[in-house]
Amino acid sequence: MTEYLRANWVEITGAVLSVVYLILSIREKAGLWIFGFISSAFYVVVFFESKFYADMSLQFYYLAVSVYGWISWHRKTTATETGSLPVTVIPWKQYPIYLISVAVTYLIYYAVLKGWTDSPIPVLDSLVGALSVIATWMLARKKIENWLLWIVADALAAGLFAYKGLYPTVVLYLIYTVMAVVGYFEWKKHLRTDLTIQ
Repeated sequence: MTEYLRANWVEITGAVLSVVYLILSIREKAGLWIFGFISSAFYVVVFFESKFYADMSLQFYYLAVSVYGWISWHRKTTATETGSLPVTVIPWKQYPIYLISVAVTYLIYYAVLKGWTDSPIPVLDSLVGALSVIATWMLARKKIENWLLWIVADALAAGLFAYKGLYPTVVLYLIYTVMAVVGYFEWKKHLRTDLTIQ
């Protein structure tokens, strides 16, 4: 066991930090972006070594969005009286924009992975990457629908990582899937409160 922990400490540390990130996300604590930034740095290494290049590039995106999310969640012009960005829904007329964004991101990922890497599962890796990019953007803007995308992305990712034998990360993503459901319903309670305040 000690040997396993020593050999996989980067992945295990990244997984633990990611759980903290998720808990803080559900509780709407801006500190999530700090843990997200650090865990992403660990997962750059994990996914590079596993040849999951879409997921690796996603970690660089997470690093940048963590900075943006921190700023967005603290910006006074969009904050509620409590000083935090309110939970909101995406207007129906904007849904096509988000769907097109997922599709375009997927096609870019797939073209790159298929054409220029030795990715073992470019289709699934690209889909998880595309869903995660858009879901993270939605989280940074505090859109409740981010949790719905995360449920799908995390469930698919768990299977992807099981294929490569990244078992601590499989456990992490199964937890993510369940917690994304919890996050949706927790934010839904706050959404009602925010709509009452406005």
